[in-house]
Amino acid sequence: MPKTPTARSTSIAGLLTATSLVLALSGCATYDVTAPADARADAPAAAVQEKDARLAADADGKNGAGKNRPGKHGPARDGGGAGPEVDCRKAKCVALTFDAGPSENTDHLLDILKKEQVHATFFMLGKNHVDKRPAEVKRIDAEGHELANHTWSHQILTEIDPAEAKRELSRLQDAVHRITGKTPRLMRPPQGRTDGEVSRISKELGLAQVLWSVTAKDYQTNDSALITKRVLEQTERDGIILLHDIYRGTVPAVPGILKELKKRGYTVVTVSQLLSPAKPEPGMVYRP
Repeated sequence: MPKTPTARSTSIAGLLTATSLVLALSGCATYDVTAPADARADAPAAAVQEKDARLAADADGKNGAGKNRPGKHGPARDGGGAGPEVDCRKAKCVALTFDAGPSENTDHLLDILKKEQVHATFFMLGKNHVDKRPAEVKRIDAEGHELANHTWSHQILTEIDPAEAKRELSRLQDAVHRITGKTPRLMRPPQGRTDGEVSRISKELGLAQVLWSVTAKDYQTNDSALITKRVLEQTERDGIILLHDIYRGTVPAVPGILKELKKRGYTVVTVSQLLSPAKPEPGMVYRP
């Protein structure tokens, strides 16, 4: 009889949702899964106080009382993003994420994000990406985006030896640190496939796991209009959007996606901003 995965939540409804998600992900491993809203509600009191203090400081800045208020490309907040503090406890937030880069398309994507004053989380691959495009990695970091781990060579972590799975993650960690001086705190397992062993390894490496609620399946099409349509049809508050900056139809879809999301009242954030005032917990699986 397989073990039932554990789940943490702050409500009965959340508990049922989290349990069903983890059961769907794996029927034989034990690990924790939670939704962004539940993570925020479960944040330690000290983290909540710290968050509220930053919000108050930003409010003072808007009122002219603070001379040190950061600009739109100022210091990173909540582990990713820049500029004034975002409060996803009140704002209608959605996290924007890109997998499997950087690529020849990434500079154009960064130009778009800079123009729109939006920050995203980049789950990067090592082989043929980070190792061949360090300039793009530096730019992602310099412009306030969140650096994250998508393994070195996109091996399915649940199908390889644990020691090899650890190397897949740690090799990317080391490469990003060499380039930027920073070590990612988030990882996305290839194909979203995780289990208790992957969670144990992630915890050991200080990595929280991030899945998604919105996928354009942009690996199936280069039709930017279709990619836009799929994203907008699926997006809800506290969602996590999965796109890939390696496919040629994806980056041209981003301006239209952002324009419509803003029109619908969404605040586009990084994953860490979505979770704040909670901080990503190593080993935990986050999924809306």
